[in-house]
Amino acid sequence: MPMRSWLFVPGDSEKKLAKVASCDADVVIVDLEDAVAPQAKAVARGLTREWLTAQRRAGAACQLWVRINAADTPLWRDDVDAVIAARPDGVMVPKAAGPAQLQMLSAELHDREQRHGLPLGATKLLPLVSETPAAALAITDYAAAMLPRLAGLTWGAEDLSAAIGASRKRDAEGRWTDAFRMVRAQVLLTAHACKVAPIDTLHADFRDLAGLERAARESHADGFAGMLAIHPDQVPVINAAFMPSDEEIAEARRIVEAFAAAPGSGALQLDGRMLDQPHLEQARRLLERLG
Repeated sequence: MPMRSWLFVPGDSEKKLAKVASCDADVVIVDLEDAVAPQAKAVARGLTREWLTAQRRAGAACQLWVRINAADTPLWRDDVDAVIAARPDGVMVPKAAGPAQLQMLSAELHDREQRHGLPLGATKLLPLVSETPAAALAITDYAAAMLPRLAGLTWGAEDLSAAIGASRKRDAEGRWTDAFRMVRAQVLLTAHACKVAPIDTLHADFRDLAGLERAARESHADGFAGMLAIHPDQVPVINAAFMPSDEEIAEARRIVEAFAAAPGSGALQLDGRMLDQPHLEQARRLLERLG
């Protein structure tokens, strides 16, 4: 299943929950953290559990995830306890502090899966790995950790900018400034080193669909597998940007077919170009994404 668009929806909004399943997002993330006021957390947990259960019964076409509250708060256990029986596909971990914290969460999930008769290891994890300076400096630690539940890595700029006192995140041309560009690159490289999905951060202005299209196409070209979204209108733009074009698909097939026709060749020529094993690997990976 593709994981191009990861759409947040507040867990305390019946109206938004009712609409989100039909917006064609690959992944819906019901948010119990930032989008929900402290006094509404308990209500949000109940609504989220009911919505997940209903979606499972209806045979949801998308993956169903939940963003819990941060693991350094007393709220996350209540979040997990409230929703785990409804079988979310995964849990997004905000303000992730590093691999050790994810290993602790994995053990807690194992206990609850066992308690509810769920397949052990079925609940995956997606940490937001950049929201404090210490966490951002530890991104590469994930590459050496044993984390079988890890589905991907993603990042965000808002919390980090507040933590370091940055008055800007982008330069005059709209490009990420150095600290945020470094974080983004580490997320991309570490996710690929872990063989999990690198998920790019959101485009904050949900009305700027032209800017989103540019950002999403650049993200796809850089090697990201998907992108966070905060509004249903962003979903079709992201899905289109992360889908290879007909020309790219045809080219990948020609490369694979050319190497298949020359077994044992490490390199060959195609239309006057020299191709070697990295070209073949890239073509295969593109075609694998099509299912």
